[in-house]
Amino acid sequence: MKQRIKTTLLSATAAACVMASAANAETFAMVQINQQALFFNQMNAGAEAAAEAGGDTLVVFNANNDPEAQNSAIETYIQQGVDGIIVVAIDTNGIMPAVQQAADAGIPVIAVDAVLPEGPHAAQVGVNNISAGADMGEFFLDYMASDMGGTAKIGVVGALNSSIQNIRQDGFVNVISGADGVTEAGVVDGQNVQDLALSAAENMITANPDLTAIYATGEPALVGAIAAVESQGKQDSIDIFGWDLTAQAIRGIDNGYVAAVIQQDPAGMGAAAVEALQTLSDGGSVEATIAVPVTIVTDENVDTFRSIFE
Repeated sequence: MKQRIKTTLLSATAAACVMASAANAETFAMVQINQQALFFNQMNAGAEAAAEAGGDTLVVFNANNDPEAQNSAIETYIQQGVDGIIVVAIDTNGIMPAVQQAADAGIPVIAVDAVLPEGPHAAQVGVNNISAGADMGEFFLDYMASDMGGTAKIGVVGALNSSIQNIRQDGFVNVISGADGVTEAGVVDGQNVQDLALSAAENMITANPDLTAIYATGEPALVGAIAAVESQGKQDSIDIFGWDLTAQAIRGIDNGYVAAVIQQDPAGMGAAAVEALQTLSDGGSVEATIAVPVTIVTDENVDTFRSIFE
Protein backbone atom coordinates (compact mmCIF):
# COMPACT_ATOMS: atom_id res chain seq x y z
CA MET A 1 0.00 0.00 0.00
CA LYS A 2 1.39 3.41 -0.89
CA GLN A 3 2.37 5.75 1.90
CA ARG A 4 0.06 8.77 2.13
CA ILE A 5 2.20 11.88 1.78
CA LYS A 6 1.04 15.50 1.91
CA THR A 7 1.87 17.31 -1.32
CA THR A 8 4.21 20.25 -1.13
CA LEU A 9 5.05 23.28 -3.29
CA LEU A 10 8.79 23.11 -3.89
CA SER A 11 11.48 24.22 -6.31
CA ALA A 12 13.14 21.61 -8.47
CA THR A 13 16.34 21.79 -6.41
CA ALA A 14 14.44 20.88 -3.24
CA ALA A 15 12.65 17.90 -4.75
CA ALA A 16 15.33 15.38 -3.80
CA CYS A 17 14.61 15.86 -0.10
CA VAL A 18 10.96 15.06 -0.65
CA MET A 19 11.78 12.03 -2.77
CA ALA A 20 14.06 10.63 -0.10
CA SER A 21 11.31 10.89 2.52
CA ALA A 22 8.69 9.34 0.28
CA ALA A 23 10.45 6.17 -0.81
CA ASN A 24 7.25 4.14 -0.83
CA ALA A 25 5.28 6.64 -2.92
CA GLU A 26 5.48 7.78 -6.52
CA THR A 27 6.91 11.28 -6.93
CA PHE A 28 5.50 13.42 -9.71
CA ALA A 29 6.70 16.88 -10.75
CA MET A 30 4.61 19.70 -12.19
CA VAL A 31 6.48 22.36 -14.18
CA GLN A 32 4.20 25.38 -13.93
CA ILE A 33 4.15 28.75 -15.73
CA ASN A 34 3.70 31.06 -12.74
CA GLN A 35 2.02 31.35 -9.36
CA GLN A 36 0.41 34.74 -10.01
CA ALA A 37 -2.66 33.59 -11.91
CA LEU A 38 -5.47 32.02 -9.93
CA PHE A 39 -5.93 29.61 -12.85
CA PHE A 40 -2.52 28.03 -12.27
CA ASN A 41 -2.97 27.93 -8.50
CA GLN A 42 -6.30 26.12 -8.94
CA MET A 43 -4.57 23.68 -11.29
CA ASN A 44 -1.90 23.06 -8.68
CA ALA A 45 -4.55 22.47 -6.02
CA GLY A 46 -6.35 19.90 -8.16
CA ALA A 47 -3.10 18.10 -8.91
CA GLU A 48 -2.06 18.16 -5.25
CA ALA A 49 -5.41 16.73 -4.14
CA ALA A 50 -5.21 13.90 -6.68
CA ALA A 51 -1.64 13.06 -5.68
CA GLU A 52 -2.53 13.00 -1.99
CA ALA A 53 -5.60 10.86 -2.64
CA GLY A 54 -3.37 8.31 -4.36
CA GLY A 55 -0.72 8.37 -1.65
CA ASP A 56 1.79 10.04 -3.95
CA THR A 57 4.00 13.11 -3.73
CA LEU A 58 3.73 16.13 -6.03
CA VAL A 59 6.39 18.81 -6.31
CA VAL A 60 5.62 22.02 -8.23
CA PHE A 61 8.18 24.21 -9.94
CA ASN A 62 7.29 27.87 -10.57
CA ALA A 63 9.01 29.02 -13.78
CA ASN A 64 7.85 32.62 -13.24
CA ASN A 65 7.10 33.01 -16.97
CA ASP A 66 10.63 31.94 -18.02
CA PRO A 67 10.66 29.16 -20.66
CA GLU A 68 14.35 28.42 -20.07
CA ALA A 69 13.62 27.84 -16.39
CA GLN A 70 11.03 25.24 -17.43
CA ASN A 71 13.61 23.39 -19.54
CA SER A 72 16.13 23.45 -16.70
CA ALA A 73 13.53 22.18 -14.22
CA ILE A 74 12.67 19.21 -16.41
CA GLU A 75 16.35 18.34 -16.76
CA THR A 76 16.75 18.53 -12.98
CA TYR A 77 13.73 16.32 -12.39
CA ILE A 78 15.11 13.77 -14.87
CA GLN A 79 18.37 13.67 -12.92
CA GLN A 80 16.43 13.17 -9.69
CA GLY A 81 14.49 10.30 -11.20
CA VAL A 82 10.92 11.41 -10.65
CA ASP A 83 8.21 8.98 -11.71
CA GLY A 84 6.38 11.39 -14.02
CA ILE A 85 6.37 15.01 -15.15
CA ILE A 86 3.46 17.36 -15.83
CA VAL A 87 4.31 20.41 -17.93
CA VAL A 88 2.27 23.56 -18.51
CA ALA A 89 4.47 24.89 -21.27
CA ILE A 90 5.31 28.49 -22.00
CA ASP A 91 7.18 27.77 -25.24
CA THR A 92 5.53 24.69 -26.71
CA ASN A 93 8.24 24.14 -29.30
CA GLY A 94 11.16 25.08 -27.09
CA ILE A 95 10.12 22.60 -24.40
CA MET A 96 10.20 19.59 -26.72
CA PRO A 97 13.90 18.68 -26.39
CA ALA A 98 13.45 18.46 -22.61
CA VAL A 99 10.27 16.40 -23.08
CA GLN A 100 12.22 14.06 -25.36
CA GLN A 101 14.97 13.74 -22.74
CA ALA A 102 12.38 12.72 -20.17
CA ALA A 103 10.86 10.14 -22.50
CA ASP A 104 14.32 8.76 -23.29
CA ALA A 105 14.86 8.38 -19.55
CA GLY A 106 11.62 6.40 -19.25
CA ILE A 107 9.75 9.20 -17.47
CA PRO A 108 6.22 9.80 -18.80
CA VAL A 109 5.26 13.40 -19.53
CA ILE A 110 1.72 14.80 -19.44
CA ALA A 111 1.12 18.17 -21.13
CA VAL A 112 -1.59 20.38 -19.64
CA ASP A 113 -3.39 23.35 -21.20
CA ALA A 114 -0.74 24.48 -23.71
CA VAL A 115 -0.81 22.05 -26.63
CA LEU A 116 2.55 20.50 -27.46
CA PRO A 117 3.44 19.54 -31.03
CA GLU A 118 3.53 15.87 -31.94
CA GLY A 119 6.08 14.17 -29.75
CA PRO A 120 6.79 11.55 -27.10
CA HIS A 121 4.55 12.91 -24.34
CA ALA A 122 2.02 10.38 -23.07
CA ALA A 123 -1.08 12.60 -23.09
CA GLN A 124 -2.44 16.10 -23.59
CA VAL A 125 -4.88 17.40 -20.97
CA GLY A 126 -6.96 20.49 -21.63
CA VAL A 127 -9.66 22.10 -23.70
CA ASN A 128 -10.11 22.62 -27.41
CA ASN A 129 -8.94 26.24 -27.33
CA ILE A 130 -9.53 27.01 -31.00
CA SER A 131 -13.09 25.72 -30.73
CA ALA A 132 -13.78 27.53 -27.46
CA GLY A 133 -12.39 30.76 -28.91
CA ALA A 134 -14.68 30.31 -31.90
CA ASP A 135 -17.64 29.66 -29.60
CA MET A 136 -16.92 32.94 -27.83
CA GLY A 137 -16.72 34.65 -31.23
CA GLU A 138 -20.20 33.37 -32.07
CA PHE A 139 -21.44 34.46 -28.66
CA PHE A 140 -19.98 37.92 -29.24
CA LEU A 141 -21.71 38.28 -32.60
CA ASP A 142 -25.04 37.26 -31.08
CA TYR A 143 -24.50 39.63 -28.15
CA MET A 144 -23.58 42.46 -30.51
CA ALA A 145 -26.79 41.92 -32.46
CA SER A 146 -29.02 41.74 -29.38
CA ASP A 147 -27.34 44.10 -26.88
CA MET A 148 -25.03 46.45 -28.78
CA GLY A 149 -27.24 47.70 -31.57
CA GLY A 150 -25.66 45.50 -34.21
CA THR A 151 -22.25 47.22 -34.33
CA ALA A 152 -19.08 47.05 -32.27
CA LYS A 153 -15.45 48.14 -32.34
CA ILE A 154 -13.47 45.43 -30.58
CA GLY A 155 -9.85 45.10 -29.52
CA VAL A 156 -7.97 42.09 -28.22
CA VAL A 157 -5.81 42.00 -25.10
CA GLY A 158 -3.62 38.98 -25.77
CA ALA A 159 -0.40 37.35 -24.61
CA LEU A 160 1.77 36.92 -27.66
CA ASN A 161 4.32 34.90 -25.67
CA SER A 162 1.67 32.26 -24.92
CA SER A 163 0.97 29.78 -27.71
CA ILE A 164 -2.27 28.69 -26.08
CA GLN A 165 -3.57 32.26 -25.88
CA ASN A 166 -2.60 32.86 -29.48
CA ILE A 167 -4.79 29.88 -30.40
CA ARG A 168 -7.68 31.36 -28.40
CA GLN A 169 -7.13 34.67 -30.15
CA ASP A 170 -7.17 33.02 -33.57
CA GLY A 171 -10.32 31.05 -32.83
CA PHE A 172 -12.17 34.20 -31.83
CA VAL A 173 -10.82 36.51 -34.53
CA ASN A 174 -11.43 33.98 -37.31
CA VAL A 175 -15.14 34.09 -36.48
CA ILE A 176 -15.61 37.84 -36.09
CA SER A 177 -13.33 39.10 -38.87
CA GLY A 178 -15.37 40.46 -41.74
CA ALA A 179 -18.68 40.03 -39.93
CA ASP A 180 -21.23 42.76 -40.57
CA GLY A 181 -21.05 45.52 -37.98
CA VAL A 182 -17.62 44.56 -36.59
CA THR A 183 -14.65 46.91 -36.62
CA GLU A 184 -11.38 45.52 -35.29
CA ALA A 185 -9.07 47.73 -33.24
CA GLY A 186 -6.20 45.25 -33.33
CA VAL A 187 -4.28 43.37 -30.66
CA VAL A 188 -2.22 44.60 -27.71
CA ASP A 189 0.22 42.36 -25.87
CA GLY A 190 -0.21 41.91 -22.13
CA GLN A 191 2.56 39.26 -22.06
CA ASN A 192 0.52 37.11 -19.66
CA VAL A 193 1.28 39.56 -16.83
CA GLN A 194 -1.60 41.40 -15.18
CA ASP A 195 0.10 44.80 -14.77
CA LEU A 196 1.38 44.74 -18.35
CA ALA A 197 -2.08 43.75 -19.59
CA LEU A 198 -3.57 46.68 -17.66
CA SER A 199 -1.17 49.13 -19.30
CA ALA A 200 -1.70 47.62 -22.74
CA ALA A 201 -5.49 47.77 -22.37
CA GLU A 202 -5.37 51.38 -21.16
CA ASN A 203 -3.25 52.31 -24.18
CA MET A 204 -5.71 50.61 -26.51
CA ILE A 205 -8.66 52.42 -24.94
CA THR A 206 -6.86 55.76 -25.17
CA ALA A 207 -5.95 55.15 -28.82
CA ASN A 208 -9.51 54.07 -29.67
CA PRO A 209 -11.98 56.37 -27.88
CA ASP A 210 -14.81 54.71 -29.81
CA LEU A 211 -13.90 51.22 -28.57
CA THR A 212 -16.98 49.29 -27.44
CA ALA A 213 -15.68 45.77 -26.72
CA ILE A 214 -12.58 43.91 -25.54
CA TYR A 215 -11.70 40.23 -25.87
CA ALA A 216 -9.10 39.01 -23.36
CA THR A 217 -7.36 35.69 -23.99
CA GLY A 218 -6.45 34.66 -20.43
CA GLU A 219 -6.75 35.53 -16.76
CA PRO A 220 -4.03 38.22 -16.58
CA ALA A 221 -5.37 39.79 -19.77
CA LEU A 222 -8.95 39.72 -18.49
CA VAL A 223 -8.13 41.14 -15.06
CA GLY A 224 -5.98 43.81 -16.70
CA ALA A 225 -8.74 44.70 -19.17
CA ILE A 226 -11.30 44.97 -16.37
CA ALA A 227 -8.99 47.25 -14.37
CA ALA A 228 -8.35 49.39 -17.47
CA VAL A 229 -12.05 49.81 -18.22
CA GLU A 230 -12.66 50.78 -14.59
CA SER A 231 -9.71 53.19 -14.44
CA GLN A 232 -10.88 54.88 -17.66
CA GLY A 233 -14.50 55.09 -16.45
CA LYS A 234 -15.70 53.11 -19.50
CA GLN A 235 -17.98 50.64 -17.71
CA ASP A 236 -21.02 52.03 -19.54
CA SER A 237 -19.47 51.96 -23.01
CA ILE A 238 -17.16 48.90 -23.22
CA ASP A 239 -18.29 45.28 -22.90
CA ILE A 240 -15.66 42.70 -21.99
CA PHE A 241 -15.40 39.09 -23.16
CA GLY A 242 -12.63 36.79 -22.03
CA TRP A 243 -11.19 33.71 -20.38
CA ASP A 244 -10.97 32.48 -16.78
CA LEU A 245 -13.19 33.71 -14.00
CA THR A 246 -11.86 35.69 -11.06
CA ALA A 247 -13.54 37.68 -8.31
CA GLN A 248 -12.97 40.80 -10.45
CA ALA A 249 -14.67 39.17 -13.44
CA ILE A 250 -17.68 38.17 -11.36
CA ARG A 251 -17.96 41.72 -10.06
CA GLY A 252 -17.86 42.93 -13.66
CA ILE A 253 -20.61 40.49 -14.64
CA ASP A 254 -22.72 41.71 -11.72
CA ASN A 255 -22.15 45.32 -12.76
CA GLY A 256 -22.96 44.65 -16.39
CA TYR A 257 -19.70 45.43 -18.22
CA VAL A 258 -18.27 41.91 -18.34
CA ALA A 259 -20.56 40.15 -20.80
CA ALA A 260 -19.14 36.61 -20.83
CA VAL A 261 -16.17 34.61 -19.59
CA ILE A 262 -15.02 31.17 -20.71
CA GLN A 263 -14.48 29.19 -17.53
CA GLN A 264 -12.22 26.20 -17.70
CA ASP A 265 -11.77 23.63 -14.95
CA PRO A 266 -8.13 24.11 -13.96
CA ALA A 267 -8.45 21.95 -10.84
CA GLY A 268 -9.91 19.22 -13.03
CA MET A 269 -7.00 19.57 -15.45
CA GLY A 270 -4.45 19.20 -12.66
CA ALA A 271 -6.26 16.20 -11.22
CA ALA A 272 -6.60 14.56 -14.64
CA ALA A 273 -2.86 14.95 -15.28
CA VAL A 274 -1.88 13.34 -11.99
CA GLU A 275 -4.43 10.56 -12.43
CA ALA A 276 -2.99 9.84 -15.88
CA LEU A 277 0.51 9.52 -14.39
CA GLN A 278 -0.85 7.25 -11.65
CA THR A 279 -2.48 5.03 -14.26
CA LEU A 280 0.74 4.84 -16.26
CA SER A 281 2.75 4.08 -13.10
CA ASP A 282 0.38 1.19 -12.40
CA GLY A 283 1.05 -0.23 -15.85
CA GLY A 284 -2.14 1.04 -17.48
CA SER A 285 -2.71 3.18 -20.56
CA VAL A 286 -4.33 6.57 -21.07
CA GLU A 287 -5.96 8.38 -23.96
CA ALA A 288 -3.64 10.61 -25.98
CA THR A 289 -6.06 13.51 -25.52
CA ILE A 290 -7.88 13.98 -22.22
CA ALA A 291 -10.58 16.61 -22.70
CA VAL A 292 -11.83 18.88 -19.92
CA PRO A 293 -15.01 20.82 -20.78
CA VAL A 294 -15.54 24.60 -20.56
CA THR A 295 -18.52 26.81 -19.74
CA ILE A 296 -19.38 30.28 -21.04
CA VAL A 297 -20.32 32.18 -17.89
CA THR A 298 -22.78 35.08 -18.07
CA ASP A 299 -25.16 36.78 -15.67
CA GLU A 300 -27.53 33.84 -16.19
CA ASN A 301 -25.24 31.15 -14.69
CA VAL A 302 -22.58 33.03 -12.71
CA ASP A 303 -24.13 32.06 -9.37
CA THR A 304 -22.93 28.51 -9.96
CA PHE A 305 -19.31 29.69 -9.72
CA ARG A 306 -19.42 32.29 -6.94
CA SER A 307 -18.35 29.94 -4.16
CA ILE A 308 -15.05 29.20 -5.93
CA PHE A 309 -13.92 32.80 -5.49
CA GLU A 310 -15.21 33.59 -2.01
